[in-house]
Amino acid sequence: MGKALFHVLVAAMLVFLLAPVLLVIPMSFSADKVLAWPPSGFSLKWYAAMLEERGLAEAARNSLVLALVVTTATLAIAMPAALAIDRWRFAGRDAILALLTAPLLLPTIVLALALLIIFVGAGLLGTWPGLVLAHMLVTLPYGVRVLSTSLSTLPASVEEAAASLGAPPSSVFRRVTLPLMVPGLVATCAIVFLVSFDEVVISLFIVGPQLVTLPVALFRYVESRTDPLVAAVSTLLVVFTLAIVLILDRAVGLRRAVGK
Repeated sequence: MGKALFHVLVAAMLVFLLAPVLLVIPMSFSADKVLAWPPSGFSLKWYAAMLEERGLAEAARNSLVLALVVTTATLAIAMPAALAIDRWRFAGRDAILALLTAPLLLPTIVLALALLIIFVGAGLLGTWPGLVLAHMLVTLPYGVRVLSTSLSTLPASVEEAAASLGAPPSSVFRRVTLPLMVPGLVATCAIVFLVSFDEVVISLFIVGPQLVTLPVALFRYVESRTDPLVAAVSTLLVVFTLAIVLILDRAVGLRRAVGK
């Protein structure tokens, strides 16, 4: 009885969490001129209208480029940081880990306001470097945490065996450690990419009139219009996110990717 009740509660929680998403999808096919539930009819006209919105297309391109750059830069910093934290023992190790992951403990609005104050004086508002740095403040903790977890599950004895056979540290990393880290690297790239692509609060404070990301463009769109076009874009984003998760699962497996 207790086990059955537990499963019922879990199912109810899943329905509660997924209900907004499940409602958005049919609304994206609505034939109405405004968002309404239930739709009076179904049509693909809002998907066609989405292609005609040049502002959304440009914003989507900006978000894609930004997410790719942020993913690359985050990986370049998070990998050596995770290696140092997991493989070396030195004074201040725990403090460095806490510092790198500290942004996860702060509300995003606080980070956004702090970045706004700093970037105004540095002239980084509405610029690509400013957006990249702002997004990295949020994505770097995820990269360090996932890679550290992945490294902690690797058998250190394999690296020690390679070193004992005369392999230099660079060769041990390139031919032993790096191949074993592939699942963690793939998971890190997927998580960091999605976090950067979907970031809206920090982006609202940093973007300018000539440089807008897709979440910000959608936010501004719904301020003045209430048609189902935003539901169509949201549905595509859900499908896009689900596709990345499925590819990750098929490629390396979700459990293996997160180090379990």
